[in-house]
Amino acid sequence: MDDSAAPRYTHGHHGSVLRSHGRRTAENSAAYLLPELREGMRVLDVGCGPGSITLDLAPRAGSAGQVIGIEVVEEPLEAARAAAAARGDTRTDFRLGDVYALDFADGEFDVVHAHQVLQHLADPVAALREMRRVTKPGGLVAVRDVDYGTCVWTPQLPALDHWLAVYDRVARSNDGEPNAGRLLKSWSRAAGLEDARLTASAWIFATADEREWWGSTWAERATLSRFAEDAKARGIASSGDLRRIVDAWSAWSQDDDAEFVMTHVELLARV
Repeated sequence: MDDSAAPRYTHGHHGSVLRSHGRRTAENSAAYLLPELREGMRVLDVGCGPGSITLDLAPRAGSAGQVIGIEVVEEPLEAARAAAAARGDTRTDFRLGDVYALDFADGEFDVVHAHQVLQHLADPVAALREMRRVTKPGGLVAVRDVDYGTCVWTPQLPALDHWLAVYDRVARSNDGEPNAGRLLKSWSRAAGLEDARLTASAWIFATADEREWWGSTWAERATLSRFAEDAKARGIASSGDLRRIVDAWSAWSQDDDAEFVMTHVELLARV
């Protein structure tokens, strides 16, 4: 797919974004799904990004199974293929794909998974219907999305309050829904996924290493990523506003008492 035809992804694919997403694992981002995976399953990972979760799912499908990761643009797939090569994984397949028009037959997969994808889509219900279409009867659609409205942190730096307000406006200007977690149930019902189980889990960043990683990636995103470009181009935040956000993330990451918590909602729907 031509990049110009893709939905505008709020974060973009700057190195800071790929570095952040590359730290995600099956254990810290898809634990709710892992007990359902079995040897020999075919798994589709929609919006796979740099492939860290995808590659963690692959051993659970085993040599008799298959895991495919798709992305709407090529750039993160290059990182995913490099990560697969570094692991010696020659079976996991990474390819271009559009969640609204998946290039697979009906009922082709045992599991169709999407992590932090629906929040960025203008029509998440249509995406869920298409994910359901390629899932075999008795298979699972598995999605996990953050709810930015539930984010809490300390210390309460005003510039971080501003960061969240700016992020919300930029995401919505790209036809996204930053509070997607609280809407997964209604979206899944509208998509015809009635046999569903909801759970919730959280990320917390509190140790020195976690604070440095989370704070530094967001400090970079606030000036160098597509998020920053869109914020300035659409009059949502000035360069000065973004500079103050960068300084706040730096101050937050250096505070030994600091913590940041993000809540995610998870949905497992049996087709």
